[in-house]
Amino acid sequence: MKFYDCAGAPSPRRVRIFMAEKGLDIAAQQVDLRAGEQFSDEFRALNPGCTVPVLELDDGTAIHEAEAISRYLEAAYPQPPLMGVTPVEQARVAMWEHHMEHDGFLAVAEAFRNQSSGFKGRALPGSHPVEQIAALVERGRQRYRNFLADLDARLAQCEFVAGPAFTLADITALVTVDFAARAIKIDVPSEHAHVRRWHQAVSARDSAKA
Repeated sequence: MKFYDCAGAPSPRRVRIFMAEKGLDIAAQQVDLRAGEQFSDEFRALNPGCTVPVLELDDGTAIHEAEAISRYLEAAYPQPPLMGVTPVEQARVAMWEHHMEHDGFLAVAEAFRNQSSGFKGRALPGSHPVEQIAALVERGRQRYRNFLADLDARLAQCEFVAGPAFTLADITALVTVDFAARAIKIDVPSEHAHVRRWHQAVSARDSAKA
């Protein structure tokens, strides 16, 4: 297998952490997004959407999108489980993973991609040009602030996002919080003590360095 990565991008990091938790060592190839390598004919053959990450299997099958790759790896390497074991656990992890991505990760991306000069004409990831909308910067920032408040309320009830165990939902949330601190300069405020407790704990895991 080969993992198409970009060291500075948040989406591939979600998969790198997932692989580290599984103890997987998969050969990686860096894709230089700044240089536009994702738009090359060679890369488009793997992923017409022109985004990373991509996992290329030994038979040539290419899987793109962080959650889809994680689902494949969970099925192929079920230990340790990161997406639940019982039907209820699996549904709960999927539910909270959706909230972490939709309410948090995509909110930060909305603010960042609409404010950064590097994304002029590419406000949305993918192969088609999309112009930036200035009003979406503050909307994305407010969406993220709302996300932190909701996450704090959730983590007041349990140790990890989806319950008592570390899961894919925690990986997405961790990458989201780190992405926001770097890209839109919003740190976790002191009043969100539960998020700060959780973030310190998950950041201390060896996989967080992936």
